[in-house]
Amino acid sequence: MSTHGRPARDEHGGPARGGQGRTARVERALRAAPAYALPEVLAATLSREYPVVSAARLLVCDYHSRALMPVAPLLATPHPDSLALAVPDGDVPIAEEDAEALGIRQTPAGRAFVTGRVLASPEGDGDGSGETGTYIPVRARGERIGVLEISASGPWSADEVGELAEIGELLGSALKVAWNRTDRYERARRRHRLTLAAELQWQLLPGHAHADDSFSLAGHLEPAYSIGGDNFDWSVEHDHLALTVTNGSGTGINAALLTSLTVGALRNARRSGADLGEQASLANDMVHVRHGGREFTETLVMRIDLADGTVHVIDAGSPRILLLRGAEVTPVPLEQQMPLGMFPDTAYRPQRFDLEPGDRLVIVSDGVFAAKATAGEYGTLLLEQATRRSRLQPAAEVPLSVIDELIEFHEGTDLADDAVVVCFDWHHPPGGPSPDPGRAVQGESAI
Repeated sequence: MSTHGRPARDEHGGPARGGQGRTARVERALRAAPAYALPEVLAATLSREYPVVSAARLLVCDYHSRALMPVAPLLATPHPDSLALAVPDGDVPIAEEDAEALGIRQTPAGRAFVTGRVLASPEGDGDGSGETGTYIPVRARGERIGVLEISASGPWSADEVGELAEIGELLGSALKVAWNRTDRYERARRRHRLTLAAELQWQLLPGHAHADDSFSLAGHLEPAYSIGGDNFDWSVEHDHLALTVTNGSGTGINAALLTSLTVGALRNARRSGADLGEQASLANDMVHVRHGGREFTETLVMRIDLADGTVHVIDAGSPRILLLRGAEVTPVPLEQQMPLGMFPDTAYRPQRFDLEPGDRLVIVSDGVFAAKATAGEYGTLLLEQATRRSRLQPAAEVPLSVIDELIEFHEGTDLADDAVVVCFDWHHPPGGPSPDPGRAVQGESAI
């Protein structure tokens, strides 16, 4: 990989008027673009701002987070075997054939995706074209969306590499806004058809990751294309993070609908200003009214105060929390309370424990720690070992690393149960007071 320099030029071939002007024009173009046409508008804008650019295409991460899938050209003709349904004019974008998928672990595009750095391949990359392939990570607030791949007739200066990194962030923010206004990008990221239950669960998520100066957060669902009832949810406020991890009951569409009811009830209570105990109690009542105690969800309901690292948590079921501090992994002991929806009028009491800057929480559903295979049960010991081995990885990589070890434990066979892994890293308070480990919250018990 190289980032050799050359003088920056404007669209007329003269000295550039500064990268800030170029990135500002790219941002304006993305804002004005139709939701379905972001890749084409960006490619045209890049060719004007950087005359050396000859081609550009957008790659988006698939649901397994193991491959990057190209977004097909806007006027592509549907392939008879593609996942897309043909329309009379055949002018809808479609997912490329699976052969077009680029492995995240084996390619320069994948390395750019994982590292978050702009990477440039050697000129021509051995194909005799003399062009440089450049791979720009596309992210939005810490969430990894994909990679912008561009071909250029020359190398980039250090300033231009910085501009390209900013353009990747601009594209990521534009895609987050456009994503739910068109199916184009969703179609592109699917290597297989989702089950209806999985469709409901993935659309229920707030995102796959989030990061700012004070913390990093990421989660993953598996089996990605047929997940049933397991889920995670979060909301970021100026002073705290609300986080829930749900282990759904049952399988298929019934499990997905039950989890949707639970998550919707928790969100409704939280957005109405209810405290943690009230959120759990109100969600419990809504699920019980609907199912009469026959169905329920096992849920961790959490609030993490970002100023001092205090974690307030209600353990209403089976999801587990592991704390990684330095190289030491310890399960967080919690009082197990009734699952949501099992009995009416249940009161829930939060507990609390304290984080130190640099601590990591790994939260898993029972599809991870209680998974069974021919070798036995996965168990807490193997989970602790997987967590310890991931300590040098960024939070965004940890859920998939744990899932990969779980799949290896199953000797490559399909998981017998849904599995969720969420990783939370607390870096430091966001300019707030120094952590006070002795602080307690009224009505809560310390762990």
